[in-house]
Amino acid sequence: MTEQPEYGTLRITTRGSEQASTSKSVLRTSSRQQPGHNPMSHPESDQESELEPQQPSFDDVRWSACSLEDFTQLYWEQVAPCLEAEGLDPTAEKPTHQWFSDHGVRSFLAAFRRHHDRSFGEFWSEDLGLGDDDDGYTWATSDEQTVDALERFLDRRQSRYGLSTSSVDTLRTRLNLYVRAYSEANDTDDLLSPIQRDRDAPAYEAVDACYGAFDWLNEGAEREYSAQTLQRVRRIVDAWYQHLVGRRIASMNPASGLYEEFKWETKDSPTPSLSAAHIRQLMEMETTSRDQLLVVALAGWGLRAGEVAALHISQFNRDVPDDDVPHIAFESRKNGPGEVSVLFGLDILDSRIDELGEDETWDGYLFPSPQGQIPHVTRDTIRNWFQKLASEADLPDRIEGERPSPQLCRRFWYDTYTAVLEGVLEGVEEIAAEQGSSDPQVVMQNYLSDSRSRQLRREFMREQLMGIFRGES
Repeated sequence: MTEQPEYGTLRITTRGSEQASTSKSVLRTSSRQQPGHNPMSHPESDQESELEPQQPSFDDVRWSACSLEDFTQLYWEQVAPCLEAEGLDPTAEKPTHQWFSDHGVRSFLAAFRRHHDRSFGEFWSEDLGLGDDDDGYTWATSDEQTVDALERFLDRRQSRYGLSTSSVDTLRTRLNLYVRAYSEANDTDDLLSPIQRDRDAPAYEAVDACYGAFDWLNEGAEREYSAQTLQRVRRIVDAWYQHLVGRRIASMNPASGLYEEFKWETKDSPTPSLSAAHIRQLMEMETTSRDQLLVVALAGWGLRAGEVAALHISQFNRDVPDDDVPHIAFESRKNGPGEVSVLFGLDILDSRIDELGEDETWDGYLFPSPQGQIPHVTRDTIRNWFQKLASEADLPDRIEGERPSPQLCRRFWYDTYTAVLEGVLEGVEEIAAEQGSSDPQVVMQNYLSDSRSRQLRREFMREQLMGIFRGES
C-alpha cells in the first residue's frame, strides 16, 4: 500500500519549468482527515454532518487539467472521507461503480477514462497501491465456466502473441467491461450456456443477448464510453467468441455482426500521440545523455513516466540466448511482474552509464535524485524534463488538444507497434494464400511457432525504431 500523502495546495508545473508552482490550482483542495480522526469544530456543523451523510464534491474540478496524482489526491480528500462516514475502509473496500452513481459523482470515473484511458480498478491497484493480489482479478461474473473460458483465452493470447503482462491486463479489463454489460442487459452472468454446442435454443437468442450488452454500453449516456473504447471492446469480444468456436467450445460467434450493427465514429475524437517527425526533432537536438535516454525510454521502449524515473541498471538483462533480445525486468508492473524488450537504444544506455559511472558514489539509478532524499527522481520530474525538452525542440504546444507528454510518447510506441503487426501480417499473406486461407492471422496462429512469431515482430519493430530515431525513414 502506498503511503498516503498530506495535502495542502496542489502543486502543478508550467511548460519549460522543472520546479513545481503553487501559483494556481486545478482543483479546490481541502485537508484530508485520517481514518477515525474527528477534530472538534462548531457544534452546528457536527450536528449537520450527523444528519446529512458527507458527499464528495467535484464542482470546481477542471478534469482536463488533472494528472494521475490529482486523481489520487481527489480520492483521499473527497471519496475516502465519504467511505469512512459510511463505515467503509477506503484502503481495503474499493467503491463500486454503483457507489459513485448513488453519490452523483460518476463524472470522476468518466473523466478518468476519458483523460487517462484506464479503469478505476487499475487506478485502485497501481496509483493508490491498494490492490489485493491475494484475491486475484475480480470478474463481473461468478459463473466459474465463464471465468475459466475468459482466462484460458487470455493465457493463449499471451503465449501465442508474446504479449506483456500489462497488455494482457488491458485485454482483461475490456473483456470484463463486456461481461458486466452482458450481465446488466440480460440478468445473467452465464455467457457460455447460450452458445454451447449442445444447446437447443435458437441462435438468435444468443445474438440478441450479445447485442443487448453493446446496447447497454452504447445507449447509457451516464456511462460515457468513448467510441474508441467501444471499438476496442468489440474487437476483443469478437476474438474471444471466435476463439471459443475454434476450440469447439461454442457453436457460433454471436458477435460476428457487430461490425455492421454498430458504427462508432472516432474521427472527431482521436487518441493523440507524438509522430515520427516529433521523435526525430527530439533526437536531433544537441542534448545530454540524460535527455537522449529519456526519449528512448519513453518512446523507444514504451515505458511509463514512473517506470523511467525508477530505472536501475540491475533491471537490464543483456545475457540472453541468441534467439532472444535484451530486456528490462520489472518486479511489479500493472498487476504483476513483466519484461520489456530493448530493441533499440543500448548505445544510448551505455553512454548514460559511462557518464554516471564517473561518480564513485553512483548507486545504479539511471535518473538519480540530486536532492538525496530518495535515490531516484519522481515521475513528475520526468514529465517536467520531457515538457522542457519538447519546448526546446519546438514541438507544438498542443497535439490534438493535449500538451506533449510522456503519455503521448507511450502512445507513439503503441501506434508504431500496431503498424508493425500490420506489416508482419502483410509479410505472411503469401504463406496464407499457399495454405488456402485469405486471412494471414491463420498463419500467425496456426503455422508459425511462438518463437518465430515473436522474432518476426521484433525484427519489424527494430527496423521501424531504427528508421525513426536515426532519421532513416
